[in-house]
Amino acid sequence: MSARIEELDWSPTPIGEVSLRRRRDPVTGLDVFEVKLGDEFLMSTQFTVAEVAVARLALARLDGPAAGAPGLDVAVGGLGLGYTAEAVLADPRVRELVVVDLLEPVIGWHERGLVPVGPTLTADPRCRLVHGDFFAMTEGAGFDPATPGRVFDAVVVDIDHSPQHLLADGSAGFYGVDGTRRLAQHLRAGGVFSLWSNDPPEDGYLSVLAEVFTDVAAEVVSFPNPLQDRPATNTVYLGTKPR
Repeated sequence: MSARIEELDWSPTPIGEVSLRRRRDPVTGLDVFEVKLGDEFLMSTQFTVAEVAVARLALARLDGPAAGAPGLDVAVGGLGLGYTAEAVLADPRVRELVVVDLLEPVIGWHERGLVPVGPTLTADPRCRLVHGDFFAMTEGAGFDPATPGRVFDAVVVDIDHSPQHLLADGSAGFYGVDGTRRLAQHLRAGGVFSLWSNDPPEDGYLSVLAEVFTDVAAEVVSFPNPLQDRPATNTVYLGTKPR
């Protein structure tokens, strides 16, 4: 493949046109997969450190599975290129993973093997990809349409750019105290919530989390950015539901 960008898929969605692109990195010689929503760059296989960390940091807080439980149950909001889900499945304690994504074409990329980790996710019997609105499901019966009211050991979210920079207006309420309390209803006692953010830690959001969770923290994750020839950082917010 040449150095030019190749568009692998393009589809309209309820929040805009989503596209999957592939290009050859001139330095490493490796293929890089990128996702755009309209003209907005969303994610790249070149930058996956924080997408992995948001899962690993959440699971590291769990001693589980709980007594008598066969394994950990995890929900992920936002499928994207799949690296958060892949990191969850790498933990042998995980019994089942439910991944919710609003954009049906993104689920299709994984099912069709268009993205690198798609075959890994779709071949793992512990993993289910669910087409749905994660934020609406937070307000309703939860993240598993097959089991309304189900609670999870961890809920990991990587959807919006940050609590202040949203992909769509419909998620704004999720980041307030009431929205956070509704989210906590889908966690077992002692369960963990984690959230990826592209922005530095925000004191306001930490205060919101502290209204609902214990052991609230904002972990800054650093990684090299060869496009800008300098380190870059993302934030992972964490909180544990009181027992």
